[in-house]
Amino acid sequence: MPRRALSVVTAAALSLGAGTAVQAQSSVSAYGLMDMSVGQYQATGSSTKLWRAQSGNMTTSFLGFKGTEDLGGGLKAVFSFEHFLRLDTGEPGRFNGDAFWARSAWVGLSGAFGTSKLGRNTTPLFVSTLIFNAIGDSFGYSPSIRQLFTPNTGAGMLPFFGDTGWNSSLAYNSPNFNGLSLNLIGNLGEGSATANGRNIGANVLYFRGPFAATVAAQQVKNGAFGVPAGWASQDTVQLGLSYDLSVVKLFGQYTLAKTKATLNTDTAIYGLGAAVPVGAGKVLLQYGNATADRGATEVVNKTLTVGYDYFLSKSTDVYAVIVNDKATGLDAGNSVAAGLRVRF
Repeated sequence: MPRRALSVVTAAALSLGAGTAVQAQSSVSAYGLMDMSVGQYQATGSSTKLWRAQSGNMTTSFLGFKGTEDLGGGLKAVFSFEHFLRLDTGEPGRFNGDAFWARSAWVGLSGAFGTSKLGRNTTPLFVSTLIFNAIGDSFGYSPSIRQLFTPNTGAGMLPFFGDTGWNSSLAYNSPNFNGLSLNLIGNLGEGSATANGRNIGANVLYFRGPFAATVAAQQVKNGAFGVPAGWASQDTVQLGLSYDLSVVKLFGQYTLAKTKATLNTDTAIYGLGAAVPVGAGKVLLQYGNATADRGATEVVNKTLTVGYDYFLSKSTDVYAVIVNDKATGLDAGNSVAAGLRVRF
C-alpha cells in the first residue's frame, strides 16, 4: 500500500477510535411531553361557550434533546435545547412569533459545585410557582400559573413581564444540602428595546420529609412587551409551602408583583390547593385570588379549579377539569375539559 494511502487509513482509524472513546463517555437523549384536551370554554364576562380541541392546556407540549459528556475529575459538560409545539395545529411555539427553542437552549458545566448554564434558561420564579400548587405548570387550568404569568388583562388585571425563560442568561443550580438548594439567574438584556438593566432572579427550595417550602424573587428590566409609560422594572416576590399528610397534600402560595412606571401598580396573589390520592390518580383542587391595585381602582380575579388526574401508566395520564373564573364587575366564566398527556 502506498505510504500516502496508508497515512490516510491510519488517520481514519485513529479518528474512529477517538470518536468511539468520546461516545463511550457521552450520552444524548430525546424526550418530551404531548398534551391534548377537548372541552367547552367560556371567558370571564362572556355569554359565549366554545368547544375547542387544544394543545398544552395541562402542560405545554414540547420536544427536547439533552446530553452530557464526562470530562473527568467529576466535571461534566451538559446541554439542553427544547422546543414548544401545538399539536392541534402542528405549528411551532406556544403562539405565533414564539422562538423555536423557547423552552430552553443552553450549554453548561456540572460538578461538585453544582451546575452552571449559559443560554436561554427557565426562571426560578416559574419553577417555584409550578411546584407549590396542586395543578402544576398548567397555563390552561392552574389558577397560580394563570393569575401570575398570563393574567386576564381584558378583565382589568395587570400584565406580568418577563416570561418563564430569559434569553442571554446565566443560571446556577446549587447542590442539595440536606434538602436545601439555591437557584440563581441573570441576563444581559442585550438588544432589548425595553432594556433598563439586567434581569435577575433567585429561589431557595427546601424539601425534607412531608414538608417543603420556597422563597423566590426576581426583577425584570428588559425583554418585556407592552410596557406602560415610564417603565422602569417589575419586582416579584413569592412564598410557597406544601405538606404531605399522605391522605392529602396541601399547598399554599403568596405572590406580590410590583411594577415601577409613571403610575406604580401591584398585584397580590394568594393560592390554596390540595391533592387527594384516589385510586390510581388524584383529585386536584386549587383556588387563586388575585387583586390588581391601580392606585385609584382595584380589580379582583377569583379562580377555582377542580379536577381528577388518572395515571394509566408511569408516562401516560388522562384528566378532567372544571374551571370557574370570576373578575370584578363581570359574569363568571365556566369551562370544562378532558385530556390526555403522554411523556417520553
